Amino acid sequence: QVQLVESGGGLVQRGGSLRLSCAASGRSFTDNAMGWFRQAPGKEREFVAAISWGGSGTYYSDSVKGRFTISRNNTQNTLYLQMNGLKPEDTATYYCAAVGSPNTFTVASSAYNYWGQGTQVTVSS
Repeated sequence: QVQLVESGGGLVQRGGSLRLSCAASGRSFTDNAMGWFRQAPGKEREFVAAISWGGSGTYYSDSVKGRFTISRNNTQNTLYLQMNGLKPEDTATYYCAAVGSPNTFTVASSAYNYWGQGTQVTVSS
């Protein structure tokens, strides 16, 4: 069974930092782009950041650009999201995901066929 398991969420104050991790198992995602999405209560899931299969290409939502950094360690089959300067509006459940087709870089959630269970991030004022 292919699994993506997020960790690192928690409660922080405005301006604080968190580092999310996503451990993949069951298959290698070395040739697959990966990304982070988030969903707040009552809102639709939204794109946060994506990284290419080799890690050289990244893309961010305007709302997090300059504050969040996505990275990956293909040897460990792990995805990361470093979040700095957190704001209350960043509060959401964060999900890691992997694109189903190899060598495809996209921000469309429909292209991501593998999803984690999510980790909660809460930012207080």
